[in-house]
Amino acid sequence: MNKSNKRQIALSQSHHMPIPWQSLIQSDKLPAKEASLPERASIVGRIGILMLSCGTGAWRVRDAMDKIARKLDISCSADIGLITLAFTCFSDGDSYTQVLSLPNTGVNTDKLNALENFVKNINDTFATLTVRQIHKAINNIQTRPTQYSPLIAGLAAALACSAFIFLLGGGIPEMICSFLGAGIGNFIRATLGKHTITTLIGVAISVAVACLVYMLAFKVFETYFHVLVQHEAGYIGAMLFVIPGFPFITSMLDLSKLDMRSGLERLTYALMITLVATLVGWLVALFFDFRPENFLPLGLSPVVIGLLRLPASFCGVYGFSIMFNSSQKMAIVAGFIGALANTLRLELVDLTTIPPAAAAFAGALLAGLIASIVTRYNGYPRISLTVPSIVIMVPGLYIYRAIYNIGTNQIAVGALWMTKAALIMMFLPLGLFVARALLDKNWRHFD
Repeated sequence: MNKSNKRQIALSQSHHMPIPWQSLIQSDKLPAKEASLPERASIVGRIGILMLSCGTGAWRVRDAMDKIARKLDISCSADIGLITLAFTCFSDGDSYTQVLSLPNTGVNTDKLNALENFVKNINDTFATLTVRQIHKAINNIQTRPTQYSPLIAGLAAALACSAFIFLLGGGIPEMICSFLGAGIGNFIRATLGKHTITTLIGVAISVAVACLVYMLAFKVFETYFHVLVQHEAGYIGAMLFVIPGFPFITSMLDLSKLDMRSGLERLTYALMITLVATLVGWLVALFFDFRPENFLPLGLSPVVIGLLRLPASFCGVYGFSIMFNSSQKMAIVAGFIGALANTLRLELVDLTTIPPAAAAFAGALLAGLIASIVTRYNGYPRISLTVPSIVIMVPGLYIYRAIYNIGTNQIAVGALWMTKAALIMMFLPLGLFVARALLDKNWRHFD
């Protein structure tokens, strides 16, 4: 082809150069099933990288790619990480390999739901469309705008964290201060994300702001309303909005299916976010001389606390779902699941001798079972319901106490809290795994 006949494509100046998918289209007349191998492979790869960008795990990404590949009469083998995807497509003795990557990772359950519906609803006419028509349909999904502004994301975090702090044992002063701190902190994080500020910087700044707002709000309460100093214990609630629930849960699920690369990368990412957040929170607490003491008793009967845990758990899960960009209906469904599952967990801890880790397993198992049944009727991605419903069970307070005590050279105490946290965090995805294995025959087997 002469240089003068080549289409000139403006090269991206981004560090992660986006793929010009339209440049791979060679014919607008042939149905996709009869297109060249690179053209068909581009559809498979694009679906895979978009699924990956939504924060879902390797099993779900590979499953979607396989369904598309079968409709296009090609075989696909994929190696999936946290932000990278390498795959090879085979057809008629030929093979074609692509390596794709993302500039960042995140969670977008609304886009994930749209992608899953696109893959689930493909029929025999799908392969008769042209490659350009299919890419145009994928474009419509890729360019879906985020449903919520930074302000709404901040309010969602405020609701979730204030509910979270009540479930941990905090009272009205802690809830109000956490509401203010988490709300402003997540507003800052969402705003920084819109300006593509790198993840660790965004986490560090937003956590520092959240903790500072909590401290200042508490000082106002202490000075003008004579709130007891013991209420300072709730400042951990101001930074719980950064809990990396999606990468942590999906990491364990990937490891359980022997997707070791994806699982280990996701686990490393989750630990990195958690470590940065807790270290920043610890440094701010040292400056204000705040200590992670026990909460003051609320003075409520076990029956009243049990009844209040239901709406508090709903609000916490609903808030986290909105932060994950879930639709209103999806967030409400997840909220009801989380209200039942988390209340069960807390009541088991309070009313029985079951250890917290075993209670976490029971709560996650219930959440997984309910979500598996619900998704059969509404079609929502299971992970979009289960992860928000058990994020509220992640022992953020235990993790912070571990880092705080280790940082102040109380190694034995810190190791004890870290062990308690690790046990709970291992049992949460195990509960989801068991529920999935019980109700999903495809998940039970390897092939």
